[in-house]
Amino acid sequence: MNLRRRFKTNEQEEEREQSSGADAAEEVKTSARINRHSVFWIVSAAAVTYYVDFISVLLNHGDIHSWWLGVSVLLLAVCVSLALFCIVYLEWFRGIRHYDQEYPAVPALTTAAFIAASCSLNIALWPVWSFFTPLILFTQFMGLVMLISLLG
Repeated sequence: MNLRRRFKTNEQEEEREQSSGADAAEEVKTSARINRHSVFWIVSAAAVTYYVDFISVLLNHGDIHSWWLGVSVLLLAVCVSLALFCIVYLEWFRGIRHYDQEYPAVPALTTAAFIAASCSLNIALWPVWSFFTPLILFTQFMGLVMLISLLG
C-alpha cells in the first residue's frame, strides 16, 4: 500500500512538472556571486601570498629551479592564450557560445597544459617551501578562480 502511494505521488509530481515546464525553466534560481566560499578562498590566497612573501621569493630566491619555472610560465601563457582565443575571438567576435563543440581539442589542450604547468611550478618551487608548495599553489589557484568568477 505504501509503495502504491509513493508511486502515485511521484506520478503526480511528474504531471505538475510537465504542466509547468516553461515556467519552471524560467525560474532558475541564480546564486549570488559573492558568497562565503568565494570570500574565503580570495582572503586565504591573499593571506598566503602575503605570509610567504610569494612575489619577492619568486623574483629573488636562489634555490628556485629556473628551467622549470620558465617551462611553467610558458605553459601558463599557452593556457591564457587559449582561454583568450575562446573568450575573445570565438565568443565575442564569431558569436560561438559552445566553442567546446566547435573546437573539441581546445579544452583538452588547455587542461593538459595547465596540469603540466602546475607540475612544473611545483617542481620549480619545491626547494623553497618543500611539502607546503602544493598547498600554497592550490590556495592561490583557488583564490584566482574565485576572483575571476566574481568578475564574470
